[in-house]
Amino acid sequence: MLKSDPGQKTEPRGVFVKIPLLDNDVLRSFVAIAESGTFTSAAKVVHRTPSALSMQIKQLEKNLGKTLFIREPRHVTLTAEGEVLLDYSRRLLRLNEEAVQHFLSPTLEGKVGIGTSDDVGTRILPEVLAEFARSYPAVLVDVVVGSSKQNLARLDAGELDMTLVTVADEGGITRGELVHEEPLVWAGREGSSAFQRSPLPIAMAHEGCAWRRMTLRALD
Repeated sequence: MLKSDPGQKTEPRGVFVKIPLLDNDVLRSFVAIAESGTFTSAAKVVHRTPSALSMQIKQLEKNLGKTLFIREPRHVTLTAEGEVLLDYSRRLLRLNEEAVQHFLSPTLEGKVGIGTSDDVGTRILPEVLAEFARSYPAVLVDVVVGSSKQNLARLDAGELDMTLVTVADEGGITRGELVHEEPLVWAGREGSSAFQRSPLPIAMAHEGCAWRRMTLRALD
């Protein structure tokens, strides 16, 4: 039995466990495979051979001690652990890109005014503006919520630098750039018989909204 000298000072000893780090190139390959569903398609995206991707994933699974893909003859699908890693991978790659852009991108500062409708302003812009603010913290973004007609008038008056507007299909686009389009559908509460009633009880957008005109034209 060994006994320590009571008068001797001893330093605490720590046990360090080396945790494997996630390599960005491997994560990029992993995301490509998860999104394309095959090693062959992913290989074209990341400019590697399918065998190289296979080796990367095998090593990744070994490091994590988890199976990430269910391998089938012509397709691969994520396991539950793979789904979790996919979320982490996308965030890590996005954060890495933001960090690089922070140092390489020229410093921007100033103020920009953006007009938007309420549906876009509440559903889409918050996430977009949050990401923009992380990349360009010195830029002040002033968002004005209003109808497309009102924001176009503000744009023409120089009060806004840009605006997102809703255009009905019958009007087309006379200026600007199309950034998104989607079909409109009729929606009702599940189990409701309102669509069988006459006259038809409906809720529509306010006067002047492009969707209102499309709705009335469809009813006619």
